[in-house]
Order: sequence, then structure tokens, then C-alpha cells
Amino acid sequence: MSLVERVQSILLRPKETWPTVAAEAADPASIYTRYLVVLAAIPAIAGFIGLSVIGISGISGFGGTMRLPIATGLVNMVLSYVLSLAIVYVVALVVDALAPTFGGTKDRLAALKLVAYASTAAFVGGIFSLIPAIAFLGMLAALYSIYLFYTGVAVLMRSPADKSAAYTAVVVVCAIVVGVVMAAFISLLVPTPPLGVA
Repeated sequence: MSLVERVQSILLRPKETWPTVAAEAADPASIYTRYLVVLAAIPAIAGFIGLSVIGISGISGFGGTMRLPIATGLVNMVLSYVLSLAIVYVVALVVDALAPTFGGTKDRLAALKLVAYASTAAFVGGIFSLIPAIAFLGMLAALYSIYLFYTGVAVLMRSPADKSAAYTAVVVVCAIVVGVVMAAFISLLVPTPPLGVA
């Protein structure tokens, strides 16, 4: 199945797609190289273009457009890209570790498949970062990723369907914590200078 077909099927027919994903032969390298490295680039590149090239118009009563300096934007793009790939892996480890708590079976590969493909909506929604004024729509797409996870957790982690909501809620909280910690670490390494007015 091509990348575009997989994106369409997971977004439009998740309940029918998860059993196919569960049965597919895969390994972490193929999940990353054939899927994640491409999708994770969408929000990173769109964010760079949105903040450093297009910019934000009319902030706080200032005239003109506010832009992140190109060099800083490039560094942020690379770091956000690498960070998103790392977060998928770390959250997959959390999903695998939590499986017995929710009556599921530990399976690190299944957990990676679940997190990688459930993240599809969030990655594709990153395209909204091209225009900073509508970047918040990417958050709505991320909410759909939570639904995708919910529909797939019973299939891939073999947990009882009645525990899917609780499993999903705990994973979402853990993912938020992981994301905040990693983003804070990155911000210590590369402090963001103020936006320039053009």
C-alpha cells in the first residue's frame, strides 16, 4: 500500500484499516522510512514557511509582518522534525509498557504501528502551519489523532474494547508530558530570539 493510500485509509476508514495494519509485516525501520519520515516533515516544513517566510501580520498593534529569522527558523524546523520522530518512539514505549495495565498484550512493534499511524491526522494537520493565523486548525487535526488511537488500541494492543477509552486517556496525558519535557529541553538548547518586523 502506498503512503497516500495508507494516509487516506487511516483517516477515512480507521476501523477497517487497523486490522490490516495489525496483520502487516513491518519493522521499526520500515515504519519510519516509508511513513513517518515523510509525514513528520509536513508540520516542520509548514511551520518554517509560516513563521520565517510568510510571518504573522498585525501582532499587538505593530505594523507590518513579524517573522522568525531564517537561521532560527531552520534550526527550529530541524529540531521539531527530529523531536516529532522521537516523540512517536517514546510514546510507543509508553503504550507498550501500559498494555498489561489495560488487559492488553505487550508488543513493541504493534505499539509503534499504533502510535505512528494514529499520528497521521496530527502530521497532516500540520499543513495549517503554513498560514500562522489558521495554525490552530492543526490542533483540531491532532484531536482526530486521539480518535484514531482510540479506534486502534483494542486491535493492535489486544486490550478489551471497554478499556480503550481509559487506555487512550492515559496515553494522551503521557504524550503531552513527553512532548512538553522534550520541547522544554530543546528550548534550552536553542532559545528563540524575538520575531523581527518586516
